[in-house]
Amino acid sequence: MSERESMPYDVVIVGGGPAGLAAAIRLKQLANDAGGELSVCILEKGSEIGAHILSGAVVDPKALDELIPNWRELDSPMTVPVTENHHWVLTAKKKFGMPHISMPPFMNNKGCYTVSLGSLCRWLAGQAEALGVEIFPGFAAAEVLFNEDGSVKGVATGDMGVARDGSHKPDYQPGMELHGKYTLFAEGARGHLTKELKRIFNLEANCAPQVYGIGLKELWDIDPAKHVPGRVIHTQGWPLSDAWGGGFLYHQANGQVALGFVVALDYKNPYLSPFEEFQRWKTHPAIREVLEGGKRISYGARAINEGGWQSVPKLAFPGGALIGCSAGFVNVPRIKGSHTAMKSGMLAAEAAYAAVAGGSEGRDELTAYPDALNKSWVAKELKMVRNAEPAVAKFGGTWGTLYSGLDLWLHQIGLGVPWTFGHEPDHKQISRKDHARPIEYPKPDGKITFDRLSSVFLSNTNHEEDQPVHLTLKDASVPIEVNLALYDAPEQRYCPAGVYEIVGTEEGDPRLQINAQNCVHCKTCDIKDPTQNINWVVPEGGGGPNYPNM
Repeated sequence: MSERESMPYDVVIVGGGPAGLAAAIRLKQLANDAGGELSVCILEKGSEIGAHILSGAVVDPKALDELIPNWRELDSPMTVPVTENHHWVLTAKKKFGMPHISMPPFMNNKGCYTVSLGSLCRWLAGQAEALGVEIFPGFAAAEVLFNEDGSVKGVATGDMGVARDGSHKPDYQPGMELHGKYTLFAEGARGHLTKELKRIFNLEANCAPQVYGIGLKELWDIDPAKHVPGRVIHTQGWPLSDAWGGGFLYHQANGQVALGFVVALDYKNPYLSPFEEFQRWKTHPAIREVLEGGKRISYGARAINEGGWQSVPKLAFPGGALIGCSAGFVNVPRIKGSHTAMKSGMLAAEAAYAAVAGGSEGRDELTAYPDALNKSWVAKELKMVRNAEPAVAKFGGTWGTLYSGLDLWLHQIGLGVPWTFGHEPDHKQISRKDHARPIEYPKPDGKITFDRLSSVFLSNTNHEEDQPVHLTLKDASVPIEVNLALYDAPEQRYCPAGVYEIVGTEEGDPRLQINAQNCVHCKTCDIKDPTQNINWVVPEGGGGPNYPNM
């Protein structure tokens, strides 16, 4: 008999990001409008709502307009509308502005806002709680629970107070089971429970593999004379030559700029370091000019879905559904996913509410959800841009961008192409070390560029040291016998937090050291490891980064 206590709900939501919060709000709106009762809870593994949220972010308010039409009157953090759009192609020393008139109209940021997505989520959490949603931050969903017939019953949170060797410490507390008629999974990109659900229910049988980028971000206080609220800049080109990606620099509220760099994880060179490419990008004269005289105040990193419409898995399964970035609704060329994530949560909520109100006990599939999504503006938007990312992977940066631009324009005028490009998994796209060129990166100057450990410090990352390592290896021999031997241990470089180190080389006894306490939960290791030997699982609840306003 389980020692865990259980709590029943009508709907359990895993993840307190835009999708999960939008779903919770919509559920309670529907119940309150009908004058009925509906119990809804959100589990959030971060120490508070927003603690693990990281995004650029330029937000299209389309979904928020539908969810909370009067949000502009409710002290929302979305106060800085986009006032300028710039797209630069960089060389090592120069920039060339791409005329905005050359971009399809739907790529325009008119009506959008630049904002801290973490702050927006905290505000949405307040709206949800005011409607009666129960939110449990600091509780990580560690296990999916199933009914006897195989349908999803809910989730269990991880045990607290477990030592690294698996023994129970004096403050040990068993996890809690949360049972729902329906469970909505809103874990974000590469969620560990979502990964299991995809396998168990074969949700990816009829779609292309999901592919990803890694996004690295910093917040800076800059010289007020250089700050232009609402200015949005995107870049492509330098410093990348062995990969595809680009930078962003957004002038946000309070005299701050949010800047960052995204590298597609299909890169081939095992010596490439996304973190170092980001630091190098900041030394470009056009970027350095903005940062000089300023101060870096925060840092973080997170994987981003880049597969597009063709990589969206089956969304519903008995007792549950995938919403937001658990499913992969990012519009890659627009560099936006919050609005589509929120809308998916709202549509799933409407389907779940109708089922519960109709007397369902949740053993069935919410087929009304994917049906509604396929008819929504989310599907229309993502189908339009479905070939943009794979075209770059297929044809390279220059020709892929040109093809994508033509493809997007054809869709804009109603002449969209009938074909859809596919993907190959990112971990299969890496070359052996003897087929790759080592990359020498400059040392950080401590003013514009920095090392990984000082960066992790600014992410406020913390894990209880005496707990089981949450970066698990399927086979402990693989990191040395395969990854080091064939690829020169790329985990040393693709991790943006210095988690993985090869030590003991000088003594002739190399071994992989995992500094799990540094982990910022970006999931890059789970995605890019060439042997898929690393499996990311949740640490003790509340562990990880504590982003204030990322």
